[in-house]
Amino acid sequence: MLRRALWVLSTLGAWGVLGCGAGPRPPRSVVFATGADLQTVNPLVTIHPFAKQVERYVLLTTLVRYDAALNLQPYLARTWRWSPDRRSLVFVLASGVRWSDGRPTIARDVAWTLTVARDAATGYPRMDDLSAIAFVNDPNDSTVVVRFATPQTGLLDVFTDLAILPAHLLDTVPPERLRQAAWNEHPVSNGPFRFVLHETNRRWVFEANPEFPAVLGGPPWLKRLVVVVVDDPSTKLAALTAGEVDFAGIQPAHAAFVRKDPRLRLLDYPVLLPYGIVFNTRAAPFNDRRVRLAAALAVDRREIVDGYLYGFGTPAYGPLPPGVDAIAPPRTIPTDPDSAQRLLGGRRVAFDLLTVGSGEAPLEQMLQAQLGRAGFDVRIRQVELTAFLDRVYGPRHDFDAAVIGIPGDLGLGYLQTLARISGVRPRSDPAVAARMFRDSVPVAFLYHARGVQGVSRRVQGVRMDLRGELPTVAHWKTAQ
Repeated sequence: MLRRALWVLSTLGAWGVLGCGAGPRPPRSVVFATGADLQTVNPLVTIHPFAKQVERYVLLTTLVRYDAALNLQPYLARTWRWSPDRRSLVFVLASGVRWSDGRPTIARDVAWTLTVARDAATGYPRMDDLSAIAFVNDPNDSTVVVRFATPQTGLLDVFTDLAILPAHLLDTVPPERLRQAAWNEHPVSNGPFRFVLHETNRRWVFEANPEFPAVLGGPPWLKRLVVVVVDDPSTKLAALTAGEVDFAGIQPAHAAFVRKDPRLRLLDYPVLLPYGIVFNTRAAPFNDRRVRLAAALAVDRREIVDGYLYGFGTPAYGPLPPGVDAIAPPRTIPTDPDSAQRLLGGRRVAFDLLTVGSGEAPLEQMLQAQLGRAGFDVRIRQVELTAFLDRVYGPRHDFDAAVIGIPGDLGLGYLQTLARISGVRPRSDPAVAARMFRDSVPVAFLYHARGVQGVSRRVQGVRMDLRGELPTVAHWKTAQ
């Protein structure tokens, strides 16, 4: 482990993570460590939760966004108004927003993005959240009209999440080919930062956009933001304490260590990220509800929260976190291995537990022991992130069960994503969907996570909350 840590630290220096070669870090620059490559920064096909933040806070702009109190605020759309029947929504866009190739951001970009996101061939993960839209048009360069099939009560949460793309560069790409679009490798952007460089599984480099309009916040204070890929938790911690990175997600077990370092501070913040064992209900053994319920009864959630998370989380009995679960209160599932064994009829049930692996898999080993006491023979299968996403999210759904954290959204659209993964019919109404998870048990929910981030004290102006790690990145400042 130490050898691996030293290799990464030396590699960071050798790469010149800031694009300036070896030597002291240039001023007004920040290095953020993430556990996996972002894969893509195309918002139409992104699954990676941190990549989605890079899209909406770094590279691109959304129509509207949330403030720290989760109130909707203007962003690319400066104003909006509803028709009296609440079936038409008119957005008026900011002027002076330009793509990094010099072309203006116009209403056609918005109309194209929303339209292609509604095309099933694209594979946009939140396509169902746009199902109420009948059509989108752009009567002029600054106006977008969204027409709905039924009256709406308010703005769709997806308008805060789906970043707008440049139609003039992507509208010739067939929707089914957007995952392979050339833009994905060299994105042209209109956000507070611009793309500089991507080295696969190593780093992404972004620089400040000096032309970012004042009405949208103006150019960021930072000159450069570097996202480096450090997949091993101990190596990431070593890079943080050595000053090679400024931000690093911390395992709960390392929190006390970070708190003791005067050069660092620990940020502990809420996240919409329920964790659970997702069952593939399409095939045996989990096409049987009794087997799924037995697994849910075998799990000791409190032991996981206390022993694995060191208290940085809450036990989960459904997909909705505390404060949101009032729309469909979950049913508390006791830890009851004896009842689980009775549901299995005294037989042993074997299955593969798929997980993203780069370390010792303590959570998976804890689950293996808990499920084993109830009559399950669990084989842990660790795969790298790309293979995991393909097997779980891909069309083959090649897994028995998978340990997964589902990135949430304030519109609760992630419930439909979770349903599709497990093989049950998605429900558009969040309350109905939550009751389905409670009654059908396609997922054995484990815990609702909290974010735990180690941050260098040289970086100021950082706020992390339900919006993620990057909502204030345009306002970050460094001590030098």
